[in-house]
Amino acid sequence: MIRFATPEDAAAICDIYNHFVQHTTITFEERPVAPEEMRRRIVEIVPTLPWLVWVEESQLQGFCYAGKWKERGAYRYSVESTIYLRGGSIRRGIGTGLYRAMLDDLRQKGLHVVIAGIALPNQASVAFHEKLGFHKVARFEQVGWKFNQWIDVGYWQLILDQAMEQMPARERV
Repeated sequence: MIRFATPEDAAAICDIYNHFVQHTTITFEERPVAPEEMRRRIVEIVPTLPWLVWVEESQLQGFCYAGKWKERGAYRYSVESTIYLRGGSIRRGIGTGLYRAMLDDLRQKGLHVVIAGIALPNQASVAFHEKLGFHKVARFEQVGWKFNQWIDVGYWQLILDQAMEQMPARERV
């Protein structure tokens, strides 16, 4: 079942996310995130952008959300996407279901571009995003340092097809 995240999901989200913090270079955070901090992040995003969770048999299996791409006003129609799944939930359609629901919500909100930053190498994430229509637009070399190694980051983007139709006429250029 897909639903919007609530602050009460913070501990379960941390349970999934902190594995990646502690054991991978997928996220550039270096210390586990406390549930109180995760609650703050959820509360900050949820009023305006989607943060979705997938729950099976009362256990959260994964989450995805969209956050602001940049703070400047001209970026207001662009967001950055994030997704994490619990071990054992990969290749079961959970990620695809979550992302499609998030993309639908973003289209309904009139957003135009979704940007996915991927720590490289990560062929699974690249293939996942490309399956959903994202295409590579950039690669920044050695921009992250974690576990005593430099990490490159690639950026993939998706232009949401209905966004311009939903944009207020006064804002179309």
